[in-house]
Amino acid sequence: MQNPLLINPKQEKEKVISFLKKTFKEQKIDKVVLGFSGGIDSTTVLYLLKEVLPIKNIFAVQMDYYPKKKFNIDLKGINVVNVPIKKIVDQFQVEGSIPNFFVSSGNPPQGSSQVAKKLVSLPTLEKIRCGNIMARVRMIILFDLAKQINGLVCGTENKSEKLLGYFTRFGDAASDIEPVSHLYKTQVRQLADYLKVPKEIINQSPTAGLWDGQTDEDEFGFTYAEADQVLYLVDDRPQDINEIKKKFPHAEKIIKRFKNNQFKLKTPYHL
Repeated sequence: MQNPLLINPKQEKEKVISFLKKTFKEQKIDKVVLGFSGGIDSTTVLYLLKEVLPIKNIFAVQMDYYPKKKFNIDLKGINVVNVPIKKIVDQFQVEGSIPNFFVSSGNPPQGSSQVAKKLVSLPTLEKIRCGNIMARVRMIILFDLAKQINGLVCGTENKSEKLLGYFTRFGDAASDIEPVSHLYKTQVRQLADYLKVPKEIINQSPTAGLWDGQTDEDEFGFTYAEADQVLYLVDDRPQDINEIKKKFPHAEKIIKRFKNNQFKLKTPYHL
């Protein structure tokens, strides 16, 4: 049986390029801004944009918190904008920790301030809050630059991240246009390979760059390769959950994350 996650990368490239051209034409805009991390998603999107717009009209914004390894990517002619975000993000930190503003302002929530302080001290909570702040700071920078040049903000989200809820609302999920959000992570890899994205980028461990040494798959406790197969059977071709769990060792964990993050796709709640 053929792997349902296999794509025809040539056709996929043509489809995405057609979509991009149509969108820029309809919006009467010929400039674009994207957050460029040097990872597979942003690099793949950058390669696609280079097929659509004049290189001088592409603004790749690097917004690192931690210094990152630099890869050999051809950025000649592209406007590379470097905006370090550490000083901005660190404004939210007190003694190396993300503060609880209820406590620091002297207005604790219902219950004792000691409970609130204990919650804030949890490493996982600190990291999640810090990651959300980083993502939203980056969003502000991208949209402000787009306003300056009259451009669109191009997102780099893939379908795996979307279904797993691995994004920050009003942060990295905020964009004007999404070229690869219909593709699972493993499908983005196939497209990246066809576009001749450097192998070192395709093969590196995916990371959101939220803290030093952070990787997506370590955080998940499962790989994208397994997650994509499970998500396909849950979302695209719904099958019996119990049967899926028999086939994949981490299916229960993947499905639980998928279900727990559905609210992200439904907010804001409205009449």
